[in-house]
Amino acid sequence: MTDTISTIQMKTALEELCDTIEKEKEYLSELDGAIGDGDHGVNMAKCFREVKKKLAEIPADDMGSLFNSVGMVVLNSVGGAMGALYGTFFLRMSQESGDKQELNLNDMVCNLQAAEKGILDIGQAKPGDKTLLDTLSPAVRSLEKSEEGGKLLPEALATFEQAAKEGMESTKDMLAKTGRASRLGERTIGHQDAGATSCYFILRSLASSIKAE
Repeated sequence: MTDTISTIQMKTALEELCDTIEKEKEYLSELDGAIGDGDHGVNMAKCFREVKKKLAEIPADDMGSLFNSVGMVVLNSVGGAMGALYGTFFLRMSQESGDKQELNLNDMVCNLQAAEKGILDIGQAKPGDKTLLDTLSPAVRSLEKSEEGGKLLPEALATFEQAAKEGMESTKDMLAKTGRASRLGERTIGHQDAGATSCYFILRSLASSIKAE
């Protein structure tokens, strides 16, 4: 059983992410429409169509350049805060990866810690505010625990994906404390956050990279 992720595997997983966002765009917009502008799915799909075009043009030489290419497209293709947040996510992973051609569990921990810190640095939210951090942060904590426990990468990523899913689902019971949704107060309770959901799709793609071909 392999215990590293190659650039080819990661590129394939990112291409599959683009297809997932396209497939789920109406669902994401429906979630967003309940407590937001209702355009999250449309904007994400538009962005990741451009990401898929870029992925088709570039070689999978190293992780840093791969994540950088994705991050720059996201930063320039999605308006508002979401472009900055997800752009930062991939760009911080790029900086952490450098010219590595494969990633092990320690690399994934460092990458995702850097991505989380980047989002915390530029955003105004924290875990518990009903945002993408409620998906990302518990997933990163799960990965850290897996590394501490000496788990192999495939097992660690499976646990990571489950933690991300549970984090996403936990936003249903939360009160929105940032952004436009916060104006609705208690009416936001009972609705799953759209950003937390799109973040889950991204993290699920990273988890699936270990088996992507």
